[in-house]
Amino acid sequence: MADTAPPVPLERRRDTAAVAARPSPGRRPTLWQRIKRDKVMLLLTLPGLLYFVVFHYVPLLGYMVAFQDYQPYLGYMHSVWVGFDNFATAFAEPAFWSAVANTLQIAVVQLVFFFPVPIALALLLNSIVSDRIRRFVQSVVYLPHFIGWVIIVSIFQQVLGGAGLLPDVLGGLGLPRYDMMSDPDAFPWLLTLQMIWKDAGWGTIIILAALLTIDRQQYEAAAIDGAGPARRLWHVTLPGLAPVVILLLILNLGQILSVGFEQILLQRDAVGPAAGEVLDTYVYYHGIKDNDWGVSAAVGLVKAVIGTALVLGANKFAHRLGHEGVYRGADR
Repeated sequence: MADTAPPVPLERRRDTAAVAARPSPGRRPTLWQRIKRDKVMLLLTLPGLLYFVVFHYVPLLGYMVAFQDYQPYLGYMHSVWVGFDNFATAFAEPAFWSAVANTLQIAVVQLVFFFPVPIALALLLNSIVSDRIRRFVQSVVYLPHFIGWVIIVSIFQQVLGGAGLLPDVLGGLGLPRYDMMSDPDAFPWLLTLQMIWKDAGWGTIIILAALLTIDRQQYEAAAIDGAGPARRLWHVTLPGLAPVVILLLILNLGQILSVGFEQILLQRDAVGPAAGEVLDTYVYYHGIKDNDWGVSAAVGLVKAVIGTALVLGANKFAHRLGHEGVYRGADR
């Protein structure tokens, strides 16, 4: 009688099947293999994906209004197609270019003076030794994020407005009264100051989380080598934060033409359209108030295309510097 081989245990068969399913070294896994490998993570991201599809990608179909003489009572299917006439109309208006100039000015000021503030604040919070004091300070700086812009603008009006605290103090000292809330030249700085007060604390959350991922042994090794606090910050902390900072910078570039609709709308009339009109308010006043839907949609589409191009370009530049950026390239 021929000898029969003993049955292979179930665990060994599973291990053998798992090894067989793995791609061979040097061979890129197929799409189906990657889906099977990451199925749990894909299921976890499914609700977020559905949210963006329903509320962000499906509404993109509405951009066809940019190429129509859109009439709400006719709808998308029956409004007259006008091609690029809406774009030509917008580009021929001086108000559009004034809004572009104001938007870029405000965006540059906010990018230069607001973007580094959460990073610096997170580094200061991380240096606090006492956990109790750190949590208290974090709660205090987070709180303004949950306050609406209507209340924040009202607070600044009470402090910096014509009848506010600052003009009263200046008048009491015999100096000229200064109303910052109605000064067109100070408008970009006023918006940046409000953003710092409202959102700088909230922006530290990601930076503080990134600080926790830095290996403590690097600090210990640097201290043993004689590096002081400044050198440990420069050679350990900042390189550890670089990937997250570059990611946030790229995302901010994508939103560079969106400088805060509600915040600016509440203060636009105080400084006048010449200084307070930005692309978002331009779209609002032309589309909602003047019923010029086609031109407003055209301007919104231009803004979206520029934002997308900035994200793609900045991400490609980050790859050249050796960083991953928002997503990996095909060659990474």
